[in-house]
Amino acid sequence: MGVKFRDIVSPESIKFEQLENKIVALDAANIIYQFLSSIRQADGTPLKDQNGNITSHFSGILYRTSSLIDKGIKPIYIFDGTSDILKKGTQDKRREVKEESQKQWDKALEEGRIKDARKFATRSSRMSSEIVEGSKKLLELMGVPYIQAKGEGEAQASYMVEKGDAWAVGSQDYDCILFGAPRMVRNLTITGGKANLEIINLEKVLKDLEITREQMVDIAILVGTDFNIGVKGIGAKTGLKLIKEHDNIFNVLEKQNIQLEVEPEILRNIFLKHEVVSDYKLQWSSPGTEGVVAFLCGEHDFSEPRVLSALDKFKKIDNKQKSLTDWFG
Repeated sequence: MGVKFRDIVSPESIKFEQLENKIVALDAANIIYQFLSSIRQADGTPLKDQNGNITSHFSGILYRTSSLIDKGIKPIYIFDGTSDILKKGTQDKRREVKEESQKQWDKALEEGRIKDARKFATRSSRMSSEIVEGSKKLLELMGVPYIQAKGEGEAQASYMVEKGDAWAVGSQDYDCILFGAPRMVRNLTITGGKANLEIINLEKVLKDLEITREQMVDIAILVGTDFNIGVKGIGAKTGLKLIKEHDNIFNVLEKQNIQLEVEPEILRNIFLKHEVVSDYKLQWSSPGTEGVVAFLCGEHDFSEPRVLSALDKFKKIDNKQKSLTDWFG
């Protein structure tokens, strides 16, 4: 879901060529949900193997990752750890939406409304522990590194870009800049149609808005985040105006006589002092062709020629000829 910053943050269009030789930290949850939602049959049914196991995410990970690598991009997948307790409200709301969408999907199918069925189906996607573990196994077999975050995957990915171990975060959520990502790329893994790549540069955003990162976080808290309900009637533009007028959220709350359910300092620290893994290792290797084929084709009914064709694109990663630093530019 993420913070609603569209009204005050304007991404810039970029081309895939500008990401060549760059390492991108992908928000795994964000991306896998995209695959689960978009890679479906006409009536909304996800791809499944003969045993009824969902395989939409495997298809997305294999073909999209191979496509990125073919374009000279080195991906890292970052998986969520334990969510902050304050996120429970958001998670509960998402669960309710999914359950209602499931009901509407079933009803549309019964009534033969195929177009409506697919629409509701995409909103019912769930990411189970089996889907997460299966995704990690496929990445291992493909030789693509992933990192298990302590908390929010977006926070971990943002830290890695700050540290210089990745060039940008690949995600749809503006939360990444709240977590301090110097750069984030949107629409990198959109399936179907032509990707409209966008980049957001944190330094430029802060300069254009004439605010600090702390003030940007304060605006987000007023608008509402995954960790708190915003103030009714305050959108991004109003929040920006209030913070610029009163300097920080504490002054805004006092002057406007507003009370939040959660202390602002606690919410601030989620974005400004997030817990991360710092002792990770990044290493790409050639895909284990036999293992990938056995997993996808033997266990999950994928087409072997198509899998081999996708794996052939991985030849662009050659650790023996390129050192890690060669991929930053």
